[in-house]
Amino acid sequence: MIKQLAHINILSDDLEKTEQFYCGLLSMKKGFEFLKDGKLFGFYLETGENTYIEVFQSGEFDCNRPLIHHLCLEVDDLDAVIADVRSKGGEITDKKMGGDKSWQAWMRDPAGVNIELMQYTAESSQFTGNPCIVDW
Repeated sequence: MIKQLAHINILSDDLEKTEQFYCGLLSMKKGFEFLKDGKLFGFYLETGENTYIEVFQSGEFDCNRPLIHHLCLEVDDLDAVIADVRSKGGEITDKKMGGDKSWQAWMRDPAGVNIELMQYTAESSQFTGNPCIVDW
């Protein structure tokens, strides 16, 4: 049986920029590094509850196609996250209410991966099971 999502993997053509984005701009914590032939090949980013984003150097992989559409990171206070990202010079959309009744804002990492930042509400479909009505 599936217990939970363990990690997702994204590729990066610049590990330093990717680490700065996630650890510097979003204040995430790096869990551990992958070394290959004595050199940095990638790293894990902690996302809570033993789930991770795994980042690998893209040199050995085909990056000519999107490998994932987006990843979503849950936050407690979306307004505070938006203010923090902007204070560090990062680009992020204003927050809006999604069809699932959760607050969301969007940004993009250095490799072009879309990042959704989400703050649940008591009415969020993730808690109520109500259908998510979309207009896009």
